[in-house]
Amino acid sequence: MKNKLPGKIKVGIIFGGKSAEHEVSLQSAKNVIDALDKNKYEIVLIGIDKTGKWFLNDESQFLLNMGDPQLIKLNNENSDEVTLAPESKGTLITKIKEKSVKSIDVAFPILHGPFGEDGTIQGMLKLAGIPFVGAGVLGSAVGMDKEVTKRLLRDAGIKIGKFLTIRENHIPDFNNIVQDIGLPFFVKPANMGSSVGISKVNSEEEFSTAIEEAFKYDRKILLEEFIKGREIECSVLGNENPVASVPGEIISNHDFYSYEAKYIDENGAALEIPAKLSGEMIYKIQEASINVFKTLECEGLARVDFFVTNENEIYVNEINTMPGFTKISMYPKLWEASGVTYSDLIDNLIELAIERYESELRLKTTFK
Repeated sequence: MKNKLPGKIKVGIIFGGKSAEHEVSLQSAKNVIDALDKNKYEIVLIGIDKTGKWFLNDESQFLLNMGDPQLIKLNNENSDEVTLAPESKGTLITKIKEKSVKSIDVAFPILHGPFGEDGTIQGMLKLAGIPFVGAGVLGSAVGMDKEVTKRLLRDAGIKIGKFLTIRENHIPDFNNIVQDIGLPFFVKPANMGSSVGISKVNSEEEFSTAIEEAFKYDRKILLEEFIKGREIECSVLGNENPVASVPGEIISNHDFYSYEAKYIDENGAALEIPAKLSGEMIYKIQEASINVFKTLECEGLARVDFFVTNENEIYVNEINTMPGFTKISMYPKLWEASGVTYSDLIDNLIELAIERYESELRLKTTFK
């Protein structure tokens, strides 16, 4: 990576967050921090607790129970509470003493779910004048909302499964749902990831429990057709000219690829990397991944998930604009299988963030 800034690049790792995916973010952050080249980067840790408060964390003790994904916790003891102001250019201000304590050159928001992957923090970083890793405001927002994602993909002629959108107090009749999208089907919060709040429904009795669970996490939920097929995932990297990794396959040992299978149960799923696919199918998956990435106005990185049926039909399941970076996460593993190491991947993401920021600085803000 060509360092365009004098000295070490000060990277603000923003993690935690006011989201049900808080613990996943902590795991991802630890792996990214461990992989960062300390000769290239000065690491500034910004931990966000579950109430949304920002803290400047000590790298030596920023997590508690870090070896247990169920008990892992942010350690904010003796940490300064900090904030960012518009056009601060990366200067962090303490909320109590109201003085600058640290500054960052580029932000790496390793945040999953609402308030981190949905365009909210991306807008804040943009207002503060800080380059940041990942999709911008628009790409983050549409990628987070599964309904908007599906409508945009459908309008672009990209194949997706059948779906219905429902809100509280407007629950359709179960038999009408089955007539529209079949049985079984999935119930999901529209704005959540990591399989949080997701249920597979096989009967009318399970339906009530499933929608109650999904509505705990969002005011809008999706009912999605069950598509019998292989679960194939592909990583994308880039801004204007993105490239795709080799595809990988999730072989779940659970009824579906649940939160437990992803992050708790070490034997919850097998990852086949690269996936055993024909050369033609690999090309189609990679082309489809880049097409989805561009259609949804993404930048930096994303992981695109597919179903591939026995008839070799390809259906887009969803996109993840800030995929997990844990040791068992598909996004970095797919790039590793494509010849890009974990450390080089992080270098590329930081470089892409700075390149985008510099190109945006060239845009005029005054009209004459």
